Amino acid sequence: MNYLAHAWLSFHQPEILVGNMISDFVKGKKRFEFNEAVQKGIMLHRHIDTFTDDHPVTKAAKQFFKPAVGLYAGAFVDIVYDHFLAKDSGEFKNEDLLQFSQFVYTILEENIHILPEKFARIFPYMKSDNWLYNYQTLYGIKQSFGGLARRAKYLDNSAEVFTAFETNYKQLQQCYSEFFPAVKEFAYKELEKLSG
Repeated sequence: MNYLAHAWLSFHQPEILVGNMISDFVKGKKRFEFNEAVQKGIMLHRHIDTFTDDHPVTKAAKQFFKPAVGLYAGAFVDIVYDHFLAKDSGEFKNEDLLQFSQFVYTILEENIHILPEKFARIFPYMKSDNWLYNYQTLYGIKQSFGGLARRAKYLDNSAEVFTAFETNYKQLQQCYSEFFPAVKEFAYKELEKLSG
C-alpha cells in the first residue's frame, strides 16, 4: 500500500499514523528509538505490506505492469490502490478526502521533530502538492508514477506503465474492490493485536 492507504489504515490514531507513514524510512533497530505507539504504527505498516504483497489479488494486479516495469510492478500497484481508495465513496462518504488529507499533514507537522531525515525532506512536497488528495486524479497518478520511475534503478520513464494503467483501468479497479475490504479488516485486527 502507498501513503494514503497507510494513513487511512491507521484508524485516526495519531501516533499509529506517524509510525505507519514513516515505516519505510526506519530500518532495523532504529524503530526502538520511537515511543511505543509509533513503534506499533511502524510494525502495522510492515504487516500490511506483507499481507498486500502475498495477496492473490495483488499478484494478479502486478501482471498488468510487469511487461513495462518488471520487479517494480508491486510499487506501481501500491499507487494504483491509493488512486481507487481516494475515489472510494464507501470509505470517504462521512469524511471528505481533503479534510482527511489535512488531518494527516497536521499530525505529521506536529511530529516533525521525530520524522526520519529522508521522510522529513519529502514531507514539504507531499503537503504543498497535496499528494494524498491528488491521488484521485489521473494527473496525480501520473506525477506519482513519474516520481517512482525517477527514484527507481533501471527505469527510464513512466509513460509505458501509465498507459498500462489507463488500458487496464477497469480490471485494476476490480482488483482494488476485491482487495481493500480484506486489507482493512486485516489492519484493524492487526492493530488490536499490537495494542493488546
